[in-house]
Amino acid sequence: MRLTDPEFVRRLDSLHLLARKVLGGTLQADRKSTTKGSGVTFADYAEYYYGADYRAIDWRVFARFESLVIKLFELEEDATIYLLVDLSRSMQSKSLYARQLAAALGYIALNSLDRLAVFALGDTLDPLLDACRGRNNAFKMLRALDEAETRPGDTRFNACCRVFQARHTRRGLVVVISDFLFPDGFEEGLQYLGFHGHDVYALQVQDENDTRCDYKGDALLACVETDQRRRVTITDREARRYEQAVADWNDSLRRCCARRGVGLASTQTDKPFERVVEDILRRGGLVA
Repeated sequence: MRLTDPEFVRRLDSLHLLARKVLGGTLQADRKSTTKGSGVTFADYAEYYYGADYRAIDWRVFARFESLVIKLFELEEDATIYLLVDLSRSMQSKSLYARQLAAALGYIALNSLDRLAVFALGDTLDPLLDACRGRNNAFKMLRALDEAETRPGDTRFNACCRVFQARHTRRGLVVVISDFLFPDGFEEGLQYLGFHGHDVYALQVQDENDTRCDYKGDALLACVETDQRRRVTITDREARRYEQAVADWNDSLRRCCARRGVGLASTQTDKPFERVVEDILRRGGLVA
C-alpha cells in the first residue's frame, strides 16, 4: 500500500482522532517554554517597571509589602517535531514499516498545527521535508516519505546528529526511527541531541531476521550496508551467540535511554503500525 492511498490516509485520520481524544492533539506532553511572558502558568515575580502591563501587578503582594511586582507566566510554544528516519540498507526489509510510523506521527503533528521536518538517516543526513506547519502540508509529507528509498553505506548516526544540530538550532522533539544497529553506536548521538536541549524519542524497529539466526552450516555472509563478505561456519553455538549479542545490544539501548532521559518504544514489523502509535499515545505521547 502506498502512503498516499486514500485507505492509508483514513487509517491516519483515525490515529489523529485518537490523539485529539487522549492528548488534546499534541504528541508532546510538555510544551512549556523557558521564556516568560503573558501565558497561563505562573513562573516568577519581577519588579514593576514603567510601561509594564498594570494588569499583571500582584495587588496582594502590594497590600502586604507595599511593593509593586508583576507576575510572569510561562509561554506555551508550538512544538517543533523532527523525524529522523533511518533509510540505510539494513532497514530495507523494515523501510516501509518505518515510513508508515513516520507518516502517522507526521500526520498527527501537522493536523495539530505543530511544525514538522523530516530527514533521512544514512551515511549522510538528507532532508525529506523542510520545516512546515498546517494540514495542507500532509500530502506533501506523505509523498516525500512514499518516494524515499534506502541508500548504500553505513548509518553514521553520531555524525548525522552533529550535522542536524548545526542546521537546526531551534529546540524541539527529535524522533529517531531506526533499528539502532549503528556501527559507531548510538549513545554519543543521543547524548549530543539531549545536551542541546532537544527532547529525544527513540522508536526502534526490528524484524525477526535481526533478532534470530536460522542459518546453519557453511555460509558466505555479506553486510547489507557495506557489502563486505566473510565466509563462516554457523553451528547452534554461533547462532545462540549472535542472538545473545543482539539482545545485549538492545538492552544497552534501553539502559542508555533510561540514563539520558530519552523516551523509547521498541517494536517488530509483525505488529500493526497503528497499534504502536496507539500505545505511544495512550502512554502519554512522545515523552521519556
